[in-house]
Amino acid sequence: MKRKGLYFLIALALGGVGAVHAQDNTADMTGDTATTSSMGDYDGRWYIAPTVGGYYNDTDRNTNSRQFYYGLGVGRFVSPNASIDLFIDRTKRDRDTAVGGGDWSNTNYGVAARFYGGDWNAWRPYLLAGVMGSYHKNPVDDGWSPAAELGVGVSKTITDSSDIRIETGYRYDWDDNSQSTEDGYGDWFLGFSFVSRFGEPAAAPEPVAPPPPPPVNDCSTQDNDNDGVNDCEDKCPATAAGTIVGPDGCPQKVVIDLRGVNFKFDRPSKGEMDISKALAEPTSDSLGILDQAVDTLQRYPQVQVTVAGYTDAVGTDAYNQSLSERRAKIVYDYLTSHGIDASRLEGPIGHGESDPIDTNETNEGRARNRRTELQVEQ
Repeated sequence: MKRKGLYFLIALALGGVGAVHAQDNTADMTGDTATTSSMGDYDGRWYIAPTVGGYYNDTDRNTNSRQFYYGLGVGRFVSPNASIDLFIDRTKRDRDTAVGGGDWSNTNYGVAARFYGGDWNAWRPYLLAGVMGSYHKNPVDDGWSPAAELGVGVSKTITDSSDIRIETGYRYDWDDNSQSTEDGYGDWFLGFSFVSRFGEPAAAPEPVAPPPPPPVNDCSTQDNDNDGVNDCEDKCPATAAGTIVGPDGCPQKVVIDLRGVNFKFDRPSKGEMDISKALAEPTSDSLGILDQAVDTLQRYPQVQVTVAGYTDAVGTDAYNQSLSERRAKIVYDYLTSHGIDASRLEGPIGHGESDPIDTNETNEGRARNRRTELQVEQ
């Protein structure tokens, strides 16, 4: 029985080695995510592995054929596909009454290596090999003898910190003292272990950022003078910082035209705040022109303007000077109330009846002279 069992187990182990090797080669060739998992990083925390199982005893022991054993292992993975355990296990066998009866206990202290195949998160077949010292105690003798085991099993990860193992194998004990006619015993075993790892799982490694792409000498993505026009379309590629440029990148004069924003005669009055009441008809068109000026100032945040007011020639110089200042002030307030920062506005300044843009001899000319201008500072 002993020799046949040992030959069978050796054949089983060699076949398992071939299967694991073939599986690893296949995974290497496919290069899928399972390969990365099984051959890459692994959980190297220490674990404990309580074990329970049963023996099918060598008939030469002259004991009952089956009984339970229990044990405890402590170990860790030393590579993605290999683990080492230090273990202890114990069993008691009832001797046959024909040879004197009594208990025959064995306590084994050993080290076992397991070699796994397959993905870490799947059912992983493995091979088992171990050596140990076996302490036996029975009515005839007590003492130590060497022992060894070979086996196969499967393992499955069930949480981040725990696995289960089921294994079977053949254990040979070179005990030549318990019975004078025997020099050793071969027993089959079947065991179940619950593996529990210590501590927190290791943090996943930070992904490695890919290297930046090499710079591309593409003028459509470059703007060397920072004027907002790419170098391919910039016909003035060296404009000074802050220069207002057109679509071609060349300096452009910004004109904010308030023609059409004219005031009623002798308006606004002193203290008047509502610009719509002071504007000449049609008021809605005049307010639309002011709103366009607000939009232009918002699109060109670097532009600064002077707010200047004017009158026609009717009235005294002193009165017209005050009236022109009120006109400039009411437009100034309109701009700031619509989001234009006061730091961008000079004034308000009144020019009275000076600098007319039309004749003061007709009603139409005088109406055009009653105006406010936004003078862009270049």
